[in-house]
Amino acid sequence: MKFGVVVFPGSNCDDDMVHVLGDVMGQDVVKLWHKNTDLFDVDCVVLPGGFSYGDYVRAGAIAQFSPIMKAVKAFAATGGYVFGVCNGFQILCEAHLLPGILLRNANQKFICDNVWIKPVTNNSAVTAGLDLNQALKIPIAHAEGRYFADEKTLDTLEANDQVLFRYCTPAGAITPEANPNGAARNIAGICNAQRNVFGMMPHPERAAEAVLANLDGKGLFAALVA
Repeated sequence: MKFGVVVFPGSNCDDDMVHVLGDVMGQDVVKLWHKNTDLFDVDCVVLPGGFSYGDYVRAGAIAQFSPIMKAVKAFAATGGYVFGVCNGFQILCEAHLLPGILLRNANQKFICDNVWIKPVTNNSAVTAGLDLNQALKIPIAHAEGRYFADEKTLDTLEANDQVLFRYCTPAGAITPEANPNGAARNIAGICNAQRNVFGMMPHPERAAEAVLANLDGKGLFAALVA
């Protein structure tokens, strides 16, 4: 499978993502500069974490206008896989490739910590094969990670099985106390209605190697490659 990792000014998790996809998962990976308009025949576009354009105006608000995003939107419209992590998730929401928005954390502080998330569906390319009863320990690092959408949109996401992950306790209980940023309904990741665009705030690429003493994120990449 061939992956393209988009690099915006301010991206800082692009090399992490390239390493995991290429060195750990053994896939073909290319970097896609934000001014490119050619996706070089990739099978999946990945928008990595970081602070694109310094998070000016709002996280992801400027990156959505980068030249490459026109190609990404066209790629998604034809069914191509697009996966956004952290800032990538913010960009996908700002570009209206995913519903909702990411707001400032409820505590108004940047949060860098290990959290627990629970996959709540196997009906997506990034959650297929994951154990729905197994909580995953995945790092977060964000100031604007509070997923928000109006009640009608949230109900639609629920009805269409588009919620991929929820923040939970280590035992898998979905509780207010396990929600690190105040996200609506503990939502940590979603997909679009066509099920080919995925976004999540936690960083699975930071939990995909034994040397990091955490392999909980590797299953997402294995599912996507499969």
